[in-house]
Amino acid sequence: MSHHLPDSRIPAPCIVNTGIIVNKLDMRRLLADLGRVRYIYTQEGRLQSEGEGDVMEVFANPQRSTLVANCALYLNVCSFDYLELKQSPQQETCFNLMQEGMCLSLVPLSTPLQERKERCLNVSAIEAMMEQVLSARWDAEIDDDCSDSF
Repeated sequence: MSHHLPDSRIPAPCIVNTGIIVNKLDMRRLLADLGRVRYIYTQEGRLQSEGEGDVMEVFANPQRSTLVANCALYLNVCSFDYLELKQSPQQETCFNLMQEGMCLSLVPLSTPLQERKERCLNVSAIEAMMEQVLSARWDAEIDDDCSDSF
């Protein structure tokens, strides 16, 4: 009998720059690319806190808190009911994390591409520094070996 019923599969949503995301995995994927942000925290429409900081971690754990302190943001998507994407008049994408009467708005101060380039530069700088340290150590070991033979 069920073969006469219409196909009930609904395609996954396609959200481009504006919309509401309720899936925690999708929320986490979007927020994970954020680096430096301007944040605005409001309760019942009243400003509680604002500032700039770096998104250090994005996770989904109902046992842990979202934390914003010392210019660092640790975002738990389980702390929020949904994520609302909006475009400001300046064409900035705004990430509004909503939970009842509370909103944590995040405005990116960098793009994911800029963040990736910066990470790559940091990795390259660390690799170059490690090469110099290892080279200096080998030189010192060679000098020690040469001085021991006299």
